[in-house]
Amino acid sequence: MPSAQPGILYVVATPIGNLADLSQRACDTLAQCDLVVSEDTRHTRRLLSHLGLDRPLHSYHKHSEREKAAGIVDRLLEGKSVALVSDAGVPVVSDPGAHLVALAAERGIRVVPIPGPSAVLSALAVSGFSGDSFVFAGYPPRKSNERRRFYETLAAAAAPTVLFEAPHRIRESLHDAAAVLGEDRPIVVARELTKLYEEVLRGPVGELCRHFSATEPLGEFTIVLSPAETPATADAPAAGDLDRAVELLAASGLRTRQAAEILAAATGLPRNEAYDRMLRAAADR
Repeated sequence: MPSAQPGILYVVATPIGNLADLSQRACDTLAQCDLVVSEDTRHTRRLLSHLGLDRPLHSYHKHSEREKAAGIVDRLLEGKSVALVSDAGVPVVSDPGAHLVALAAERGIRVVPIPGPSAVLSALAVSGFSGDSFVFAGYPPRKSNERRRFYETLAAAAAPTVLFEAPHRIRESLHDAAAVLGEDRPIVVARELTKLYEEVLRGPVGELCRHFSATEPLGEFTIVLSPAETPATADAPAAGDLDRAVELLAASGLRTRQAAEILAAATGLPRNEAYDRMLRAAADR
């Protein structure tokens, strides 16, 4: 029988490299939780071992999150406290966990964020671009033709765009970005943020494309694209341009919510209208 008082689901940010960035509050939360849920239990076990903690671990992958979420929520309803962690950074950001958080909230379980390191915000902070507003676009598609369509949707964004890229795709990704955005588009490429070999490179995308073509890309990459030179105005975009943007985003493989955020930033549409358009486009595919 569920207890009268359900447990708490803690969403705990973990270091993106430097273990000293883990807050005392995060340490205390991990120490007192009955269960720690993570995508890679081996990675999380190393973190817990560093902290001198031995907590029960439960794996939680994006391909199994829906089937595992119900069991975790049952534990919470029994009064157990659970910490959801990412391998690095803030859970749910390009990581599984959204379904668990939504299901817990739906069942009346308190969800508490334990903030901390974020590659997205760290890269934006050192980019030199205004952080008044920005778009987070996650990982570009793996195939070049889809990736170019992806960059097309970001070309006119009036705010900086932050995205991740894998080391084995950074060269091809920057090449496609240069082809679509133009070689002179300013970007920032942050590598191994907070780690020993941290590197932040700034310059035109064509220049950084050539840099990584001449070196061996290693580590975790976060890219920040500069805003378009001509920001989106309050005027409505041309119908053909808008339809094309919706078409490209629908074919990009992005989640509907993420595609709608990009559409709104790139065209100036209200977010609810952009979301409605992307929902209709997804239903038509």
